[in-house]
Amino acid sequence: MSELLADSEIALLTEIASLYYVEGETQENISRKLHISRVKVGRLLKKAQTVGIVDVRVRHHPGVSANLESSLVEKFGIKRALVAPDFSDATRQRSAVAALVADYLTRRLEDNTIVAVGMGRNVGSIANNVFTQSTCSAAFVSAIGGSLKAGEYMNPDHICRRLAAKFGGESETLYAPALVQDPAVREALQKNSTVKQTLDRARRADLALVGVGDMSEDSNMVRMGWFSPQEIAEARLAGTVGDIMGYDFIDIRGEETQPAMRGRVIGLDINDLKRIPDVIAIASENTKVSGILGALRTGVIDTLATSTTNALTILELADLTTKPSH
Repeated sequence: MSELLADSEIALLTEIASLYYVEGETQENISRKLHISRVKVGRLLKKAQTVGIVDVRVRHHPGVSANLESSLVEKFGIKRALVAPDFSDATRQRSAVAALVADYLTRRLEDNTIVAVGMGRNVGSIANNVFTQSTCSAAFVSAIGGSLKAGEYMNPDHICRRLAAKFGGESETLYAPALVQDPAVREALQKNSTVKQTLDRARRADLALVGVGDMSEDSNMVRMGWFSPQEIAEARLAGTVGDIMGYDFIDIRGEETQPAMRGRVIGLDINDLKRIPDVIAIASENTKVSGILGALRTGVIDTLATSTTNALTILELADLTTKPSH
């Protein structure tokens, strides 16, 4: 809970919430039963949500997104699509998409499942949207190094710990920086026995949780100081539309590009991801449509989680652009 409450207040909030949400009592009946005003009942119900006693989740009918999900599966040959309703608020949108992934993981995870975990706000939001009582002995393994500027919420080791706390199991940190300036340093670090052991375990994952980046000058990579706005602009001019997990840069046709910032990230690459049975890409922002389309065209993505507007735009953009035939 985000606020320290007395036991008596917790008990009152829980009782009121149970009467209203579980037993279906009206606020008027609760007011009479507990001898408090109706206004106070409404205020306490709102507080029960604020402090986390009550979690209100709207489950949209599956028919709303079923056609879009089927279209994405058919168009790109992926195994499944998870499409969330649209929200104008970016944080709510991210949570809605992450909640679909959390529900999918709840159904999918079993004992001894290995999950390779990437970096970013979308991946980080998954643990906050896990509402399950069941646990399993899964392993959540960092698939990319860490960054001080990313903070706890976006760093893969912290995400792994939160996922392990929610689902059960263990977490494993990749003891390496996410980014180095010299490719030779990267190569040396990846040969380090401690780093190699964790990366090898991530390569054996059953599932991977990855973000899709965009090439905007306000992207996470710029905010974290990985790359300069000038480097991003130059990559964009060269045709780069996005990245998968901060490592592989791609154009809208799904082909790898060779920007100057390539070869600095310590983590799984696109060839590693191809060997993982279920790569789940999570992208809620509408600035990432081109990046998502490029990622889908790589053939690496098995499960896509995104918003309704993004799904519609991706399908339209796919018809306007061409994927090369090999």
